[in-house]
Amino acid sequence: MVAAGTGRRQFTITFQQPSDCGADKIFDISSLSCVRCGPNQISSKSGTTCICQTGFKVLSSNGATVTCQQCPADAKQAVTKDGYGCIRCPGGLNQDGTCQCPAGSVLVEKDLHGNLLEQAVCEVCSPAEPAFSVPDATGSRCQRCQDSFINTSLSCTCGQGNILVGGLCFPPNNLPTSVVTTVSFAQSLLVQSIWFSRHLHSSAAACLVFSNLTACQALGNMCVMNMHSVSGIGNDACGLYNTIYRATAALGSAQAISYWRSNLPWLFYGDQPGLASRVLRTDALPARFSFKGASKNTNINFIAAVYNARGDFIKWESAGGGSLQLCPDTAVRIKAAYTFGTAYQQSCVLSVSKILTDFPEPLFYDIFMDFTLSSGERKLLAVPVRNLNQLFNGQLVNQGSNMNNWYLTRRILLVDTLTGRENRLEAQPKFIRIAASIRISFQLVPDTQKGEVYPPLITVSYSDIAVNNPDTQTVPVSFAVEYEMDQKEAQIKTDIALGVLGGVSVLYSLLKTASWKRRIASPIIDLETILKFLLFYAGDLANVFFVITVGTGLYWLIFYKAQQFVSVLLPLPSQEEQFVTYVGCAFALKAVQFLHKLIHQLSVDIFFIDWERPRGKIMEVAGSTKSIPTPVSIWRTYFVANEWNEIQTTRRINPAFQVAAVLFFLEIVGFSSLALRDPSSALKRDAEAYVPQWSLILRYGVATAVWLIIGLLQILFFTVFHERFVEDKIRQFVDLCSISNISVWLLSHRCFGYYIHGRSVHGHADTNMEEMNVNLKREAENLCGQRGLLPNTDTQTFQISITNRLRQQYDRILDPLTRRNGPSRLLDATASPFEQNTKAYHTMNRFLSSVIDHAHKEMDYIVKDKLLFERVIGMEFIEPMDKSLFYNDESHSFSDVLYYGNEATLLIFDMLFFCVVDLGSQNFVLAAVLTYLQQLLFKLLRNAIGRRNLATKTLVDERFLM
Repeated sequence: MVAAGTGRRQFTITFQQPSDCGADKIFDISSLSCVRCGPNQISSKSGTTCICQTGFKVLSSNGATVTCQQCPADAKQAVTKDGYGCIRCPGGLNQDGTCQCPAGSVLVEKDLHGNLLEQAVCEVCSPAEPAFSVPDATGSRCQRCQDSFINTSLSCTCGQGNILVGGLCFPPNNLPTSVVTTVSFAQSLLVQSIWFSRHLHSSAAACLVFSNLTACQALGNMCVMNMHSVSGIGNDACGLYNTIYRATAALGSAQAISYWRSNLPWLFYGDQPGLASRVLRTDALPARFSFKGASKNTNINFIAAVYNARGDFIKWESAGGGSLQLCPDTAVRIKAAYTFGTAYQQSCVLSVSKILTDFPEPLFYDIFMDFTLSSGERKLLAVPVRNLNQLFNGQLVNQGSNMNNWYLTRRILLVDTLTGRENRLEAQPKFIRIAASIRISFQLVPDTQKGEVYPPLITVSYSDIAVNNPDTQTVPVSFAVEYEMDQKEAQIKTDIALGVLGGVSVLYSLLKTASWKRRIASPIIDLETILKFLLFYAGDLANVFFVITVGTGLYWLIFYKAQQFVSVLLPLPSQEEQFVTYVGCAFALKAVQFLHKLIHQLSVDIFFIDWERPRGKIMEVAGSTKSIPTPVSIWRTYFVANEWNEIQTTRRINPAFQVAAVLFFLEIVGFSSLALRDPSSALKRDAEAYVPQWSLILRYGVATAVWLIIGLLQILFFTVFHERFVEDKIRQFVDLCSISNISVWLLSHRCFGYYIHGRSVHGHADTNMEEMNVNLKREAENLCGQRGLLPNTDTQTFQISITNRLRQQYDRILDPLTRRNGPSRLLDATASPFEQNTKAYHTMNRFLSSVIDHAHKEMDYIVKDKLLFERVIGMEFIEPMDKSLFYNDESHSFSDVLYYGNEATLLIFDMLFFCVVDLGSQNFVLAAVLTYLQQLLFKLLRNAIGRRNLATKTLVDERFLM
């Protein structure tokens, strides 16, 4: 920062550091500046103190100030090692001006009382027995030489034929004369590791020859640094470990574990094929897990024996404190990883510079599961490790899914910044290795009812990072805890259910197709028939997928969340893919069914039969009175047509309320919390607590349960209360037809449809208010006939199966209007479209009313009841040949051509649409908004096209439909 020139004194200093001071100056730590040393003085190695020059002794010193005096040059004296005296030397001088002694000798400058000798003496150390002494590192005293020299050569020299490595001497034929000190990073890049160069050979030799425990641990650590990789050569880290493992078989096993050799760390479980499955799937853990009740036990206690790179045991450490998790987080969230049943997932991105700062040397962990037996005895169970980076004879054996090919190991490390250093241990590493992914998985014992699980497995995947710019480089890491169970039995049951129900749906679809063929009076099996069968089958198969997926979702929701002792565990996210596929199939097929029904409803044939007949009116014309017929009003027909237009999209539920209520219970009440991958059934969670991932199966189960319950409650409310005490639009429409003297002729198929008998019992409906009230009062007091088609009956609605002759006549009347929409050469140029429309309307009205009145013997009909089995399967057994069949229909099944009669299809389609959007986005709010928009869009489409079809088929001008 540049100081501004203000005229005031600025408190500034010149920046200096020790490297700026030079040889004759020191850095004054008080004034933070360079200060010149006194006469005959130079700067020390630290650069912060002054020392005497070579050949000068310390005359006086009070700590801060030193006075130096030169030793007499004529007497050939040198400075003593402590720097406070001058003495004659027996030989030459060292570079620092002190006396020099030959190799194997030590310099003696003082007697036993500390008095300085007149001349220094070089005393020879005795390398022979029994002294076996050599000068120490300072050359000031004799010390016993290292034991490996004595044991190997009975001297302080290693001797010919022996191996000198790392300051130790070993006899030949125990280990290779040379070892591999290069380490492979990223599976191909070799680094000459300074750590391996200094310690690999000596650690292996000390472990083998002297059974040095620390050296054995250090050797094992270097094998772990080398990713437990085993090759054909025997002079790499793991090769040396295995050599010693085989050579020390006579020492026996530690802790009665055959894979754990005495004096050696336990690194491998063995290399026998299939050993992994025996380790992981033979015996269950002694601990039993339960989610609820007095015996609740969800604590997972991991404890680790921690070692440093040199092989020193540091401590026992609980893994619950986050020692295995590299990502920082709160203590509460970290602890959640060790709550049984909670699917834990943690991930973050770490800076390489922070890694180098926080992990200057690696730590190694032997992980055990800590539990207490019923007898009160505390036991530790070794937790096996699956290292995905482990090489066995050049192959990544642990990356396949076949457990029998795995080679399990024990010890792990999290971060290795030591192996990748090449020249100096203080230098920046060329590569670092980090545990980028750690996953702890528990497997439930099949058919258990007591919460039994197999031993957990730790799966580790390491990433190698070439260190170029630590400040900008980052590393993604993750930690997860998973719980799984064998899903094969559940999958088999699902496949069986799908096969059986799918076969039944084929038969049901064939039955529907046969019924459709009979209703269109077509005996030929053509391409249209096949297409129709596929459409029916799509709808039925959609119901099969719907039942299976809803059943599966509710099964996992109920049995997982409500269980006390653990007997089921949720499928893993990878195992949910097939379930999501089933949901997608259910939605796609249900969408096909919905569109098929929608198109079918938009193309039905409908006509309103007006039973009103003109009534005479007396008028005076040219002085005489005449009775002139009064025209029949069309407004009653328009009114009925508008009511039909309004009920086209009437439903048994309120769609907007359905979506809002579902969203309220899922998000506001908190039912969505039941879809989290943990055993908790709480609807509200602490804001600081760990929130696990969503289970798609549970999410679907919760959403479908809430949707169906609210939908069924709505249907029950509308059926039992609203339609009985408030408003029933379907029955009101039938009553409106009777009051308006209008019948409805409705053909959903070519020769099948519905008939609503609306002929007024009063004979006419074009009247004033007073007469209308009188007629309604008479009807209420049973002073007139009943409304039914047959005398003394009340049945007004019928399913009709008409003859082919009747249908042909119906089409013949509408043929001029059909040709009007066809080629221009077929048009009748003499008649206007309005005249054709009016003529066709009156002709059709007279024809259909005469058919109802049995005026056409060749197109007559009979009224009967449908058989129960015919109602169940939706098919008529009797084909109308000579006479049409009118089936009594008190259930108002004409609503099948409306939204009202297809509520099940609409409810399921909306629910599947909601769930598919949610499974894709995992956002209930977005799913609710899109579902509401979808409902609104199809409702507008149904109203618009339905109104146009209504105007076309009933010959009512569309301008009068509102």
